[in-house]
Amino acid sequence: MTAAPGAAAPSDRHQVPDGPTVVRALVALKLRLVRNGLRRSPGRTAVFVIGGLVGLVFAGGIAFAMAMMNGKFDGSGDTGVMLLGTMTLGWAALPLFLFSSDESADPTRLTMLPLRPGPLLRGSLLAALVGPGPVINLVLVTGAALSGASGGASAAFAVVGVPLTLLCLVTLSRSVAAGNARMLSSRRGKDFAIFGGLAFALLVQVANLGSQTVFGRPGKDGSLDLSPLEPIASVLRWIPPISATDAGRTAGEGRYALALLQLAATAALLLLLLRWWRRSLQELMVTADSSTLDVARGVQQSRGWRFLPEGRVGAVMQRHLRYAWREPRAKAAVFTSIGMTLVLCVMSVVQGWSSVYLLAMTGVFLGLQMLNLFGMDGSAFWIVASTLRTPADARDELRGRGYAVLSYAVPVVLVLGPVLAAVTGDWAGLPSAIGLALCLLGCGVALGSVFSVLAPYAMPADSSPMRNAAPGQSGLVLLNQFGSILGVGLLASPAIAYLGIAHGTGAPTWPLLLAGPLYGALIATLGTRFAATRLLLRTPEILARAIER
Repeated sequence: MTAAPGAAAPSDRHQVPDGPTVVRALVALKLRLVRNGLRRSPGRTAVFVIGGLVGLVFAGGIAFAMAMMNGKFDGSGDTGVMLLGTMTLGWAALPLFLFSSDESADPTRLTMLPLRPGPLLRGSLLAALVGPGPVINLVLVTGAALSGASGGASAAFAVVGVPLTLLCLVTLSRSVAAGNARMLSSRRGKDFAIFGGLAFALLVQVANLGSQTVFGRPGKDGSLDLSPLEPIASVLRWIPPISATDAGRTAGEGRYALALLQLAATAALLLLLLRWWRRSLQELMVTADSSTLDVARGVQQSRGWRFLPEGRVGAVMQRHLRYAWREPRAKAAVFTSIGMTLVLCVMSVVQGWSSVYLLAMTGVFLGLQMLNLFGMDGSAFWIVASTLRTPADARDELRGRGYAVLSYAVPVVLVLGPVLAAVTGDWAGLPSAIGLALCLLGCGVALGSVFSVLAPYAMPADSSPMRNAAPGQSGLVLLNQFGSILGVGLLASPAIAYLGIAHGTGAPTWPLLLAGPLYGALIATLGTRFAATRLLLRTPEILARAIER
């Protein structure tokens, strides 16, 4: 049986696009994503432009400083090696934390298209080089190369080593993202990003303290002493992709064979990363997503909520606690508050200004979890709004959410307090510190309820833990955060004033252990009642703001 005239052959109906077409389309897609993102609001465009310019100026300043250090300080090349080591760690780790906030980093979005792994890999690699990030890193890598360069041989090897290093860094980032795409796009992956982000912030503070220790110590002749970097840099300079940039320094010393070996090691790593990236893309394109299989099996319902109060208050507590554990943004907010307190405590101990009264920051930070209660619900707030019929319903709604925050905030205060007292040795100040922290926590619950009703703001449509507000809501976010912090300080001023007077006159501070929680509970009750009376009147406005995207 012959085909009808003019009919397309079966092989032409599902023709796979050729390689150059796919590469051009992926690069154009990245440019379109950037352009459409900037079109959402003038504020986002201004932040993008200003951020890119500030990043370039900052990177240029670092590169210039490293170039000026060359020849003036012994071990100046070690600073470039340490910078490259930090950059390598960042390019490898940041995809695990920022995966959901970068649409172009998720290859699973392209799995339904008829694309071959080879063109997809080349197009994704070129698209990853588009943007201010690679340009800023190129400036930094160039500065690292200049920190140890000497002579024409160094320049010749740097011409090859610097682009090779940048290409390897970008490939490392994308291969890590592709290799863990299934995990990172799931709820467990977002949970990992939250905990990993807190650990990364703690490591940044540790590195900051270490750098202050190293660079704050002058040498024997009064110059900058870089000798503590030498043992670490002597190992890092042979690890690719750092070795490619350091090849310029090695060639400047006349060791051309070793310089070639450093370039070859980075080239070999690049080939291995490309091979891993290609295999990961191929598996993503032909393997079913296990998360859909889990949904098909059904989700097992958890038990163990019998300790909650009866009625609407208990139901609201259960819902809020479930969201705090399952919703990435809510979980990020909780653990970020705890992590910020831990970082402050560690820094205070290392720098010698620790105090048991740092526990008060825990009450402030965890009290902020009451902010924007209904904006976090999004479009699901209409279910809550449809059940708010009487002032008692509104009070129970806010009480349930407040009790849920207190159910994990109070144990954190009670656990962290003795730890701070043991580290600082100030056991006598522990009762008043706990009382002040619980007082601030109660004031935070009160103000959070009021701001949630009077000044809610919309959350972005996706659940990325790195994006906490929809475009155009930055003003309301600042009002909620800074206004609540200042308001908590004002509401808790009687307890703070008593503590200051007691320390000044030698009076006992332990009564604050009783008076602080009672005063905080009184303020929380009054604030919740005030917000409940406004909640019924402002339900339409809150619903309109919650569904705004």
